Amino acid sequence: MKVFALFLCLLCFFAANSQAQSVWQSKLDGKVEFYQTTDFGIVLTGTDNSLYAIDGQTGETLWRRRHRGLSETSITPIPSTDLILLSLDEGNKSRIEAVDVLSGASIWRSDKVKGDVLQLAFEPEQDLLAVVLVKKAKGKVGEELKRTPTVHVLRLSGGGELWKKELDSDIEMMPSRFDGNLGEVPFTLDNYRAPLILDGRLYLFYEGATSYDARTGKEKEREKFKINEDGLALTEADPVFDEKYVFTSGRGKIRAVNRRTGEVEWTAVDLGVTPEMAVVGDILYIRTGGQFTRIEDGEIKEKGSFGVSAINTKSGKTLWRYKGADKGLTNFVFLDANTILIADKDDLITIDASNGKRIEKSEHDVEKAQFVLVNERGEAVVGGHDEIAAFQVRSLKSKVQSQFEIRSSKFNIQGFAEIQNPKSKIQNRAEVWRVKHKAPSRGVFRIVAGIALRATALYFRYGGIATSALNLVRGANLARSAFALRWSGLKNQFSSFDLTTLASNSAKNYVTNKIYSYGIASRTPNLLNRINGLQVQAGNLPSLPNTSNIRGKIIGGAINRVTPSRTDVQESLLDRIDPVRQVEKLSNYFLRRKRLADLRGNYMYFYTDLPRPFDKKGLVGVNVHTGEDARFILVSEPDARFVTDETVGLLYSADGNRLLAYDVLNR
Repeated sequence: MKVFALFLCLLCFFAANSQAQSVWQSKLDGKVEFYQTTDFGIVLTGTDNSLYAIDGQTGETLWRRRHRGLSETSITPIPSTDLILLSLDEGNKSRIEAVDVLSGASIWRSDKVKGDVLQLAFEPEQDLLAVVLVKKAKGKVGEELKRTPTVHVLRLSGGGELWKKELDSDIEMMPSRFDGNLGEVPFTLDNYRAPLILDGRLYLFYEGATSYDARTGKEKEREKFKINEDGLALTEADPVFDEKYVFTSGRGKIRAVNRRTGEVEWTAVDLGVTPEMAVVGDILYIRTGGQFTRIEDGEIKEKGSFGVSAINTKSGKTLWRYKGADKGLTNFVFLDANTILIADKDDLITIDASNGKRIEKSEHDVEKAQFVLVNERGEAVVGGHDEIAAFQVRSLKSKVQSQFEIRSSKFNIQGFAEIQNPKSKIQNRAEVWRVKHKAPSRGVFRIVAGIALRATALYFRYGGIATSALNLVRGANLARSAFALRWSGLKNQFSSFDLTTLASNSAKNYVTNKIYSYGIASRTPNLLNRINGLQVQAGNLPSLPNTSNIRGKIIGGAINRVTPSRTDVQESLLDRIDPVRQVEKLSNYFLRRKRLADLRGNYMYFYTDLPRPFDKKGLVGVNVHTGEDARFILVSEPDARFVTDETVGLLYSADGNRLLAYDVLNR
């Protein structure tokens, strides 16, 4: 009887809370045009009139700056720092500012750099910042938009320009979203790989592959080829590297560029479209073909030939090719250093990494499979827009128990799978669990489909443990550091891409434990020593007289602000609180940054009709390790740009002039 009474109480509790009520809401000075989370747990929000920095946990306005005409491409975070770049157009004048995300203060300004910063690379030890800008990058979805990007290399500490380079020709750009907007939307360079600074060289990937001396701009190596084959985004792989070479792809070739000389030492040819590469020891593994996003309308298209190949990194010789995959090839991951996992439209396949021979193949029965992961139990997780399923897989190092042994063990895996989905029949002997959450049938199809895709794509923003298995195998600490210091809008516009592309890139979305501080935190006594496990280093600020009356001096055409200017900040929470609380507040933001660096993604969200007692539309978070419906978010019709912050357990959505936060409920 007591159990029954407790059950009724729980039902009443859930029913009382089944209405979507925000944890907090901030009323702003105009319609919310865009918002994006930062690594410090601060939500940058733009209205028709202002830019706000809102505490993601409390909803407090940390600071506000009055700027009209901002769009989602006007804000560019500089990774592993406390700075953002703010692109401003004021009549015939335009400029960019380096702004302290914690205080809103301007660190420096430059009126020589015009346009929106769409991609960048950062090299802190050499005080180098390479930014790629495009002017007037707006258009309508479905229309071709081409612009000529300009590359500027600056000193991050003061904004002084070292050199600039305008590309030789216009290149095709990509809409920031495909939501059926009838008006103009910002266009991006997300269909190209972000620049990379490595060994004193800047690599660009817009008109092929080109490298420059990062300090002088002297061109070292160039090979021109068509990017975005057949109008598809990111058909060429992100560069990878080992101790000797940088490996790039394009036009069916793999090139090994000597990191010391900058020259191409060998080329592997006739490989086809190569969207994914990984280095493990002396072998370069590549995936050819797969699923891609069409730049014109965001539709998902397949392009072959489909398979996986291995190349000797010293000689460029192709060791083996596996061509047994069918259409719809997903990303690849490593079960261990000897075993590769892929999935096609029908099967989950394991491949011997040493010789390319198939170890085993089994049907996964996931409709329109787009990605494969390895969870913390060593199971393969295959998924698509509305379904994921986990399978036991066989590697060369260990043998999986037979199904008979599994049934007789203390943990009955088949029984567990049946509990998860009692109506389904286990067709695959290795299947552990399967979860399916279809998108709601109520509502405008285009909007519902967009929300459902964004919900699933949220997982790949965090580079969780399931998709970082590849990085764990190759153990490339240098690669983790370098790739973390590049930025592309892909991280914010992630739901504009197919899930295969996001899964391929998610292992690079981790956040390092090192951060360079240029803003208020670098001048706050004892703050930088308070955060255990987070390496906070004061940025290379110029050692000039600290006089508040000095507005700055001209260095290379940019204004180098000696003391950060707060003249444009209309509201500032930090100015209103005493020094002790100020340090506590700043410490809290750095602690959130540390939690983000330690975070691993565990939940994949689906937009669906929630079960009773909720009985409404909302989000279900499925634990990728257990298959359990472990989380619920009670928001029936979120803004199509909604985003979650896993460090505080909140979802953010906009409604008119309000930004709202919704709680993530744990089951």
